[in-house]
Parts: sequence; C-alpha cells; structure tokens
Amino acid sequence: MALIILDRDGVINHDSDDFIKSPAEWEPIEGSLEAIARLNHAGYRVVVITNQSGIARGLLDVNMLSRIHSKMRRMLAQAGGKLEAILYCPHGPDDECDCRKPQDGAFAELAHRLRINLDNVLAVGDSLRDLQAAQAVGARPILVKTGKGEQTLANGIPDGVAVYDDLSAVVTAILEPTM
Repeated sequence: MALIILDRDGVINHDSDDFIKSPAEWEPIEGSLEAIARLNHAGYRVVVITNQSGIARGLLDVNMLSRIHSKMRRMLAQAGGKLEAILYCPHGPDDECDCRKPQDGAFAELAHRLRINLDNVLAVGDSLRDLQAAQAVGARPILVKTGKGEQTLANGIPDGVAVYDDLSAVVTAILEPTM
C-alpha cells in the first residue's frame, strides 16, 4: 500500500494567520476531503504531519486540537475517506524541538512507527518548511498554491519540487498521470 503525507493547514483546510483554534474555525478547502477519499480508494494510506504552535502560544490546548481533528475525521468519513494517523508538533518556533517542521523529527517518528523508509514518499505542503522537512528524510515534496503556497512559490522553492493548484490537482496528477 502506498503512503502520502499531507500538511494540514493550507492543504486540507483553510489556513488563518490567527490560527485554527476551534472546530468552528476548521473549514476544508473545496475538494480536499474528496481528494483524500480518492487516495484512500486507490490504496493510499494518508498521514497528516502538522505544526500546531497555537498550543505553545496558549491559543488552544491538546483537548481542543483533538476536537478539531475529530471534526476533520468526521467530515472526511462523510466524504468516504480516512486518515491513517495525525502527527503534530505542539511546540513554538523558538522551542528548538526536532518535531517542528522544517526539522524532520515528526517524519522520522512516522517512519519508525510504520517501520518504513520515506524515500520518495510524496509529501504535500504549502510552506517552505513543509518542503524542507520532506527533503530531509528523502521524501518527495509537492507544493500546493492554497494556504501560504502562492507566497512560498513567490519567495522561491527548491529545484525539482512539483507545484499544483490544490490537493485535488495533486491527487488527479497521481491517479491519472498523463502519458
């Protein structure tokens, strides 16, 4: 079974500079839940790896994050999809942890848990730090223009990173490659 890693904010749901602090604020990007369901139906295991510094900043607690993720999983199930796992970093940018992207600790944890190598595993994100974390473990980063993606693209991305409009376009490219 194939694996794909997704960032959350800006890839699956609309991002906010004020952080997503409650289930009410979590709203999926059009087509993203259906895209994940399409991946599942094609045999992909889908994992989310996300920085959630709002916890360190005191904007939400782990219980509230769990409620947000419950809403995401429930809405995804209604679209016919599911997530294998959600790994999150609760630390702030100055905490010097190894799980906060662009560090690769969360990716390494996933590889350890699944007992796999992440070489060439697709990893979709909307920020440079998503791309850097994926590259650090040998995964194949993909940038989406949703969320902070347009700004990330304008600031420059590493050579060889594929760019798509949104998660739905990524999934179409994966499942329906042109010849």
